Amino acid sequence: MRGRQTVRDMVLSMLAVGVVVWVGYLFLPHDADGDGVRPVEYRVAAASAKRAAPYPLLAPEGLPAQWRATSVTYDAAAQSNGKGNAWHLGFVTPSGQYAAVEQRDVKREDVLKATIADGKPDGTVEVAGQTWERVQGPKARALTVQSGTATTVLTGTASYEELAELARALK
Repeated sequence: MRGRQTVRDMVLSMLAVGVVVWVGYLFLPHDADGDGVRPVEYRVAAASAKRAAPYPLLAPEGLPAQWRATSVTYDAAAQSNGKGNAWHLGFVTPSGQYAAVEQRDVKREDVLKATIADGKPDGTVEVAGQTWERVQGPKARALTVQSGTATTVLTGTASYEELAELARALK
């Protein structure tokens, strides 16, 4: 008789746990259709970085909502181990690709080596009255421009067209 009670108790316990899991599934928020991207707010960080940077720091204004910021950092030269003052802002583009703004006040070659390894020149493109150099790497591409002491690189798996759209939004 004791064996039946143990099996019965185990089955009842499993049913109770199943009901709790089912209720949790129904009432706890979940997004089965989501892509796992967790957008971050970058405007406050950009405003702070613009005050701290020794060069005209660029951040986009007016990008469509489909451009979702995913990462933002500013490292002052004193904190960046000789890598200069470094600004980074990463996005998932409307096409689901990655694009980033990288800005540093070190040698252009060093910035390109750090952002697009093994990149080769791929012509130029005119964006908002400014000539940007195109760079094609084995896994990513970039648009780059030198502005005073800062090198700006727009890089990622995004197309040159999406990188140009990002370049047009930089202020």
